[in-house]
Amino acid sequence: MVGSQGKPRATASDLLGIPEAHRFHEILCGELVQKAMPSAKHGNAQGALVAELRGPFNRKPGGPRPGGWWILTEVQVSLEEHEVFRPDLVGWRRERMADLPAETPIALRPDWVCEVLSPANKRNDTVHKRPVYHRAGVPHYWIVDPDEETLDVYRRHEDGYLLLLTAERTDRVRAEPFEAFLLKVSVLFGDDADDESQD
Repeated sequence: MVGSQGKPRATASDLLGIPEAHRFHEILCGELVQKAMPSAKHGNAQGALVAELRGPFNRKPGGPRPGGWWILTEVQVSLEEHEVFRPDLVGWRRERMADLPAETPIALRPDWVCEVLSPANKRNDTVHKRPVYHRAGVPHYWIVDPDEETLDVYRRHEDGYLLLLTAERTDRVRAEPFEAFLLKVSVLFGDDADDESQD
């Protein structure tokens, strides 16, 4: 099959042909696309959300914290033959993925995806990727916008993604699928965490 410019549509093998040290790419609509270099705001929001979620959730279930998840960053996920994405954050329930897979890209569809917006690729995350995540059956989709200082939380519905909440910097929220945890949204945008965000 050919892409929009008459070239053969890219697949995972084309992606893996890029040396690993330079493979900061995705396959979007059958075309190899290099991800935008993250800004300081993007990197801070991504790192802060990883720090907030991994402690409570990135562990086996049981004990004083919820656990039950693998929370990863910047791994390549194959959603369709010509759609291989590298989400900013991505999660799998351990009941579906008992161990971390060795293969790249990961073929098992995620249970949660979060994209952190950058001005250069905002349309990719908010327009082009969303229907692919929906077709693949990803149940939960988050969008973090460091410029607007917002968090949008979506749940998959048969007809598309349903917006459950839009949280602003001053909010503290329990957001699916991590509602067991109270997230202080301002932490994503530079504020310090506090004990209340761990309740």
